[in-house]
Amino acid sequence: MEFGGRYRIAASRAAVWAALNDTEVLKSAIPGCHRIDWAGDSALDLEIKVNLGVVHPIFKGGLTLSNIMPARHYTLSGKGKGGLLGLAEGSADIVLSDLDEDTLLIFHAHGGASGQIMRLGKAIIGNSAQKVIDGFFERFGDAMGAGVTPLGAE
Repeated sequence: MEFGGRYRIAASRAAVWAALNDTEVLKSAIPGCHRIDWAGDSALDLEIKVNLGVVHPIFKGGLTLSNIMPARHYTLSGKGKGGLLGLAEGSADIVLSDLDEDTLLIFHAHGGASGQIMRLGKAIIGNSAQKVIDGFFERFGDAMGAGVTPLGAE
């Protein structure tokens, strides 16, 4: 599954970058996030309750940051276990660039799941994933005190 979007954020790239690396901002921005902590220079541990429509599994796992170019780009890769439902994994590229006085954030992700999660069907999972992403960026803007405008896909 692939999903993502483009978002105009009414803040500088430096401010957006700082917010993307602030666990308090991230915790308040990630729907269902119970815990997120740095586990090293480029790794985060997290626990998230995900709304997949008919079920609400809690995923425990971690994220690894790679291809880091401060205030410009990084790749997030992660895996999470949802108990009996199975495993979800994916990666996302986040690219920041100047857009007038604001920041253009481009998010492109792909992921998959195994076990019982796949029985829910790709459409449900895909729709839930996109809702999680859109909700993240709305809450992200609120948490950092900046307006966020979705610009749609490229």
